Amino acid sequence: MKTYPRLPDRGDFVFQMLVSPYRTTGAAMHDLRGFYGLHLSKTMPFGTLRDAEGHMYTMVRSVNSPTGTPNQTRFIYQSTRVDGQTLRMDKAKMAATAQTLMPTRALEADTARWTSLPDEPGTPWRLDASGEHMHWVEQGLMDVQGRNIGPGMQWLLPGTDWGTFYLSQLYDVAGTCEGRPVKGIVAVEQSYMAEGGQVHANKCLIVNNRKHVVWCAFATVYTDGTIDAGTFLVGHENLGFAFLANEKGEVRTTTDVEAEVSRQDGDPFIDKVRLTVEGREVWEFIPDPKGRMVDFLGGHVPTAQQEGRWQRVGETRTPDHWFAWGEGDRRNGTARNVPGSEN
Repeated sequence: MKTYPRLPDRGDFVFQMLVSPYRTTGAAMHDLRGFYGLHLSKTMPFGTLRDAEGHMYTMVRSVNSPTGTPNQTRFIYQSTRVDGQTLRMDKAKMAATAQTLMPTRALEADTARWTSLPDEPGTPWRLDASGEHMHWVEQGLMDVQGRNIGPGMQWLLPGTDWGTFYLSQLYDVAGTCEGRPVKGIVAVEQSYMAEGGQVHANKCLIVNNRKHVVWCAFATVYTDGTIDAGTFLVGHENLGFAFLANEKGEVRTTTDVEAEVSRQDGDPFIDKVRLTVEGREVWEFIPDPKGRMVDFLGGHVPTAQQEGRWQRVGETRTPDHWFAWGEGDRRNGTARNVPGSEN
């Protein structure tokens, strides 16, 4: 049973979360209705691609909603080809794209579509997404598409004054990037926030209260065709959940999850995570040696973002392609209710 060292005020549920699968549809992605008194803030496609030489390409675009508050992130594109050492922002390629503040929106059959504006400067882009398929084009830079991985994920975190309702759908994609064949994973996520809220920035219960120790969306496609996919989130008080899906569309969820994060002294990036689900199933995060997103540090997103791979401890299957875009914050400590001591 849970215990409550802190007696909360009315409406404060001490960072307890609801999490479940949901049926993804293009119509729901396109709909501007709110939920639980929260407004659709934005749609966030992001993912990691790899080419035959093992180079990584990561990208994220902020697709703002008419009911949301635009933030500083428009389009971020990172590659290990910039310096050969780690993921670095390719600022020339980023600047060449359309810096769309408010995209066009359409629904065709059951596919939601967002596009750059016809008359704005920069190369155009287009995002199509549904419950079955997604297609993301950054003209002259990237063209990837693929099928969904299992059901979507939804979680709700209520608060006294703010809250967050968050949805995610993962896709197994292939195509081209910088003219090279690539394959990887793309997530299309949507956030619902209080008026004026922005994930990671404003009226964000998790980040503004410095509550999370680790937060990561991930998927691994193995050579035998099996898949592990989902999200892990662990933080202070009762914050946290595990959402796990496989290639059969089977989903497991729980809020009984704990984590231990390892870092080198003074290093904002994670060396390893050991995460336990319901006291018995143990997973580990293995950072990619070139997966540190160093150009994110000190920007709009205050956490240390990095790429890697999740697996169960003792895993024997061979990964074919994967992504695990995760984050931590050394100021928040290394385990639940173990506070950090560094700024």
